[in-house]
Amino acid sequence: MIPKLTQQETIKPVYRLFLKALVQAGFAGEIETTYASRLAVATDNSVYQWLPQAVVFPCNTTDVALLMRLSQDPQYCCVSFSARGGGTGTNGQSLNDGIIVDTSRHMTRILDLNVEERWVRVEAGLVKDQLNDFLRPHGLFFSPELSTSNRATIGGMVNTDASGQGSLVYGKTSDHVLEITAVLEDGSVLDCHAVSGAALKAKRDLQDREGEIYRQVWSTSRELRSEIEETFPQLNRFLTGYDLKQVYDPETEGLNLARLLCGSEGTLGLVTEITLSLDPIPTCRNLVNVKYDSFEAALRTAPFMLQAEALSVETVDSKVLDLARQDIVWHSVRDLITDVPGKEVLGLNIVEFAGCDEVQIQHRVKALCTQLDDMITRGDRGVVGYQVCVDLSSVQAIYAMRKKAVGLLGNTSGKRKPVAFTEDTAVPPEHLADYINEFRALLDANNLAYGMFGHVDCGVLHVRPALDLCDPDDEILLRNISDQVVTLTAKYGGLMWGEHGRGFRSEYGPEFFGPILFAELRKIKGAFDPHNRLNPGKICTPLDSSSSLVSVDAVKRGSIDRQIPAATRDSFNAALDCNGNGLCFNYETSSPMCPSFKQTGDRRHSPKGRAALMREWLRLLEVAGVKVLAEEKAIEQGGISLKEHIHKVYNSLQKHNGRYDFSHEVMEAMQGCLACKACSSQCPVKVDVPDFRARFMQLYYQRYLRPAQDYLVSLVENYAPLMAKAPALFNFFLKCRWIQKITEWTVGMVDVPLLSYPNLQKKLSGHVATRFEWEELERLSPEERKKYVFVVQDPFTSYYDAEVVADLVLLIEKLGYHPRLVPFVPNGKPKHIKGFLRSFKKTAVKSADFLNRVQKLGIPMIGPDPAMVLCYRDEYAQVLAENRTDFNVLLIQEWLLSILDQVPSHPSSTQKFYLFGHCTEKTAIPSTHDDWSRIFHHFGASLEPLAVGCCGMAGTYGHAAKNLTDSRDIYAMSWQPALANLPEQQCLVSGYSCRSQVKRIDGKRLHHPLQALLGFFAE
Repeated sequence: MIPKLTQQETIKPVYRLFLKALVQAGFAGEIETTYASRLAVATDNSVYQWLPQAVVFPCNTTDVALLMRLSQDPQYCCVSFSARGGGTGTNGQSLNDGIIVDTSRHMTRILDLNVEERWVRVEAGLVKDQLNDFLRPHGLFFSPELSTSNRATIGGMVNTDASGQGSLVYGKTSDHVLEITAVLEDGSVLDCHAVSGAALKAKRDLQDREGEIYRQVWSTSRELRSEIEETFPQLNRFLTGYDLKQVYDPETEGLNLARLLCGSEGTLGLVTEITLSLDPIPTCRNLVNVKYDSFEAALRTAPFMLQAEALSVETVDSKVLDLARQDIVWHSVRDLITDVPGKEVLGLNIVEFAGCDEVQIQHRVKALCTQLDDMITRGDRGVVGYQVCVDLSSVQAIYAMRKKAVGLLGNTSGKRKPVAFTEDTAVPPEHLADYINEFRALLDANNLAYGMFGHVDCGVLHVRPALDLCDPDDEILLRNISDQVVTLTAKYGGLMWGEHGRGFRSEYGPEFFGPILFAELRKIKGAFDPHNRLNPGKICTPLDSSSSLVSVDAVKRGSIDRQIPAATRDSFNAALDCNGNGLCFNYETSSPMCPSFKQTGDRRHSPKGRAALMREWLRLLEVAGVKVLAEEKAIEQGGISLKEHIHKVYNSLQKHNGRYDFSHEVMEAMQGCLACKACSSQCPVKVDVPDFRARFMQLYYQRYLRPAQDYLVSLVENYAPLMAKAPALFNFFLKCRWIQKITEWTVGMVDVPLLSYPNLQKKLSGHVATRFEWEELERLSPEERKKYVFVVQDPFTSYYDAEVVADLVLLIEKLGYHPRLVPFVPNGKPKHIKGFLRSFKKTAVKSADFLNRVQKLGIPMIGPDPAMVLCYRDEYAQVLAENRTDFNVLLIQEWLLSILDQVPSHPSSTQKFYLFGHCTEKTAIPSTHDDWSRIFHHFGASLEPLAVGCCGMAGTYGHAAKNLTDSRDIYAMSWQPALANLPEQQCLVSGYSCRSQVKRIDGKRLHHPLQALLGFFAE
């Protein structure tokens, strides 16, 4: 039995007092101080981990100003603050051991839009893609592009002066910032925009914090102009972090403090509102994917590609391409990046041409292709082939693959994983190939693997060496490599922080700027934040401060994780491998990952958050002397004693009385998971929450009593077949209001579905499909068996949606085959979801033995419900020996595709259907939508797959009373609006739970795709 985990990092008394006073002062936002909430923001996409004292979620600028004004009380002088947006930083920019000010939950409003003048004013927590979705109908967009654009906030982009693909034309974030509203350390609100002449003089004459700032910036930017020009590198990605070069305009003799705040990493002020200039959306976009026989060849053609007048030139090496081929993303791009016969593609340049003049774009594309043809003919510059993408969907697919490159690199095999610490160096493009050759030699000399991708048009390359930071020697190596890369970039006239800011690399600032300029940076920091309270230690400290800068030697996740035994880390790699890339924070409601985060906005309720909690839980168990793997083994081998049962009752009473146990915080996060398994395929590093969630729940409930609901759900495969023998009787009781109330009160279940009436046996009464006789089937010849099909039953469709199974039998017949219902054998997935792993394994062994026997008959097996079918491939493979999973249960569309060429096609018709795919199915089998579309096309109809997220039911999640509101909210995000304007009879849903949710909330009875196919024969 696991122990109670009471150890946690306590909050300092001064912070407790401050937060209490903040509530009393009228703070309208949220304040979170639980250990779990703090852990969820203790990491980003960097190697570092720094636990804050609390997280606050302000509602508006007023809240932020209140926060800072209150901190002026002398008793709170040591309280520090750090702004946080999407939490995707790669260098720990927003990590802090004080208070995290997170704008992403509430400060997400679009405040004003002027289409004619092409500007928009937004709050700092708004996600970049969310803004562009709003702007799209107006033909405008905010152009700086990021690989993390679906979760990066505008405030975060400002604080790091973010940019990415297309910066050669569109520039960086700061090039589009017209005005910034920021709250200063003293609580005053500063409006930053370009000022000159009398207005600037008036600013400098102010006798307050704002006047002091203007006087200091004016003095530094003018009096040291020559030093600034000489020191700041001549790069497209100009220096981030107190941009003294851009803040002053010599022509107008003006200042624009917004330029200074961009890239300041929240060290000068807390950005709350931003006014941005917008660009017209290009009406024509073409990509040319140029393939090379080496990555060096791709780099060396950078200057040539720039001459092609392209919008951007992105590069990807063979390592990233190989990882993409193993990921779900490859399904969407494999036809756009085909192999070159007889050649190995080891590098790729993605060249984009975009604009509103289609004739001009086509001319540039044609000119480049002509030159490439000549190179291929002459065998010049390593070019081995190219492909042109002219439709928008193909362009977007290529960039989706490129955007996923960061995460993909984290999915390499072995203990060493590519990590971010030198991944955004920038040098002049003409030096890039030589620079990378030396960089590679440095990494090769240390026997380090690595992948590379980036923006060759501006000399920025992302390089992530593979290290195992649980190994102290590799942590030392990280320091050595960092030092050498700083020297190397200086040699080629570049920067170590060319795109992602400085963060914990701030210690290299003094060396880069020199004593004179760095002292000026410190003066500016002192003018804005004289007491060093805003993200202290980052970029620089006030001139009169004795505080030190942060260091690349700061505490890292690896040094904390190494407290977990290696065997445990390997076993729980589904949690330990999370690298913090944050794709699970994707704001798009049409994305299946992660519905609980989308609904709550709470980072604990995300794969990244749950992985972080799991890591800490495993560490605390080890500190407590518990061997987790041994505990699991003991559970598998035996039951629980009476004494342990008594302890469980006692422990549960303590829990009820409010006794703290960190395990309760972990359980809260795990219970919010819908177990849809989208994370196991959508996450670039395959963080599989349902896997470690089930293991956690098994161990947790060795200490605490389970709720009755868990038993009800886990045993559904036992009682559903019995209830289905008398469906009318049980439905009568299930429909009784008082029974429903008792069910909700006793086991916490609502909207319990009714059994199918008539039941499956009645629907197929007298049908040969119900006759499954071993001897008869074994006597069939191999040729005869080719015309048979087995239907593997599951409890939900067979007993609660029997019409689907009956129609499947009829469809198989219409297609010229002989269906047979395989006798029902429990699958066990409900047990796995609730963490009954010992029982699940027993069920899986029994089911696998039976299905392996059926498999030997050589007759295809298909299952009607995708979640249950895929359990055989996933969860069974995890708990059973390899030889026990030889059987193969097909999804319906997989079987249909295998026989499609034997089925006469139907003439085309005007019939159109819309497919709402099951989350588990469409993420685990990325070809799902295309497969169904192809099948419907064969039968003369069209099928349009709709991009929707989770329906909110997810098995039995939506039937839990405590989840009812969340379930309905998740349904309202994408399913409900998508269904609202479509004909009910044309909407098809492949998952039982999804059909159940639609019926429950909207009262619509939607069909399975197979039922629409059956309808073609009825006609």
